[in-house]
Amino acid sequence: MSRSRAVTEDGVEYRDLNGNGRLDPYEDPRLTPEERAQDLLGRLSLEEKAGLLFHPTIAVGEPGDHDTEGRFGSSPREQVGVALLNHFNVHALPAPREAARWHNALQELAEETPHGIPVTISTDPRHSFSQNTGASLAAGSMSQWPEPLGFGAIASPELLRDFGDVVRREYVALGIRAALHPQVDLTTEPRWARQVHSFGQDSRLTSELVVAFLEGLQGSSIGPDSVAATTKHFPGGGPQKDGEDPHFEYGREQVYPGGRFEEHLAPFRAAIAAGTAAIMPYYGMPIGLELDGEPVEEVGFSFNRRIITGLLREELGYDGVILTDWGLITDVEIMGKPFPARAWGVEHLSPIERMAKLLDAGVDQFGGEQRPDLVLELVRSGRIEESRLDDAVRRLLLVKFRLGLFDDPYLDEDEAERVVGSPGFREAGHRAQAESVTVLKNEAVLPLAGGVKLYIEGVDRSIAEQYGAVVDEPAEADVALVRLQAPFEERDHYFLEAMFHQGSLEFAGDDAERIRSLAASVPLVVDVGLDRAAVLTPIDAAARALTVTYGASDAALLDALTGRIAPRGRLPFELPRSMDAVRASRPDVPSDTENPLYEFGHGLTV
Repeated sequence: MSRSRAVTEDGVEYRDLNGNGRLDPYEDPRLTPEERAQDLLGRLSLEEKAGLLFHPTIAVGEPGDHDTEGRFGSSPREQVGVALLNHFNVHALPAPREAARWHNALQELAEETPHGIPVTISTDPRHSFSQNTGASLAAGSMSQWPEPLGFGAIASPELLRDFGDVVRREYVALGIRAALHPQVDLTTEPRWARQVHSFGQDSRLTSELVVAFLEGLQGSSIGPDSVAATTKHFPGGGPQKDGEDPHFEYGREQVYPGGRFEEHLAPFRAAIAAGTAAIMPYYGMPIGLELDGEPVEEVGFSFNRRIITGLLREELGYDGVILTDWGLITDVEIMGKPFPARAWGVEHLSPIERMAKLLDAGVDQFGGEQRPDLVLELVRSGRIEESRLDDAVRRLLLVKFRLGLFDDPYLDEDEAERVVGSPGFREAGHRAQAESVTVLKNEAVLPLAGGVKLYIEGVDRSIAEQYGAVVDEPAEADVALVRLQAPFEERDHYFLEAMFHQGSLEFAGDDAERIRSLAASVPLVVDVGLDRAAVLTPIDAAARALTVTYGASDAALLDALTGRIAPRGRLPFELPRSMDAVRASRPDVPSDTENPLYEFGHGLTV
């Protein structure tokens, strides 16, 4: 039985969430989720409704310490007990047992609120390698798998369905019941910073993969064992002008010179048909876009009524939660760096005017914000009808009821420790990493022979020694193995900007020269870790063998290079031959660079 007060009816104990000594309809699991949500909606105060509309980040502290201010500002008691917030995104997590204990203490705090509404914890992707506070978190205690681009390279819906099931089991064990993914943007602009979290450039394949992932994560329908997915970034965030990212003002414009809007929209149609619990619109601001012969307002997608209500709600028939991307309302400064609201096209509006426009557009919940005071002011002034809030609150409550949070939100600490990062999950993740390795070129070098003498750069020596004899000089080696990361321009003016790899795809001249020099003295194998496309032309000319990876450990790479695990990756996007070709390409069109170095789908067997 849960930790809350109990009511006995017909010999069965039920949770008495509001402590009134009787079983109210919303507390009765024998009713449908729809009936329970409707009943609770009618009991909520305006303040409770306002709290439900926000989805900020919460810091994980000591279990039961609800009064210490976290790194994101407010204390848990201020967020849950005062502001009546109950949807939270988590970043850093401690070990599984401690994370479960913290979660249980937070749910106990939630039971002190007027109707005991349980907290929903969400997360950005956290099963792979990339660590970016604004987009993803490295696996930590969880099993580690390729980035989504790696699954696009393997192109197996069955494997992705299995991965979704692993994500579900590890998340549920930690009390994470909402995923701020999958990302189904098409990687048609080679410079765009967010490609690593997508499945690649192909609309058909992405549509198949998102359905498989949702089946693994949510099941055939959302229930007590599910994790509720948020598919993003509607209506497709790939076609960014010049490849710049709209987290920042210089990247706010999204363009369709090739007329491929529908191609980018298609994976969202598939996700809606598969029952995604939520959809997140993108920051981008469409420029010159027409739908049904009418120009679309040039404001960020979440602010855009034609996109949110007209397209998503009415034309596509979507009735799930629409959650905005983070920070559309409030201009802030974080760690001494500016981070203005991503209110593109409506920068001139005040925070309360931005919020009103978002609600008018049709969104349900504000990501990364905690300003219920603005909602209260909008309703009390008559600017927004309370019935508009009710539409959103009903959808949000319905997800909580379907997930079974009202019936028992508590975790078993032993189960969390047993499930999260279990050996079987880790082994499966390692195999997927190795299988995602994509062999672009092989001039009789691969597979590496047993006992090979290796000169290494960018590879852990202790790992490499398990596959061959590691030598200190290239002249002593049979083969040199070098691991590189895809190039990018370093930027660090805005908060988070340094974490987004943007700009030129070319390696610096000294990097290319070092590779050429090394290749002159020993047969060279180069692996390039791709978080987006790269111009590999000079590397390709020097290397005897060239591979690319999308989140793979040194051991996984070497398992693939030696043939212990057969690599089967195929390029999820084309690799351009030059930056001139990139600049001349159309951002919304896949495979649009002239004479690419390697085409979409290329990959060798070894």
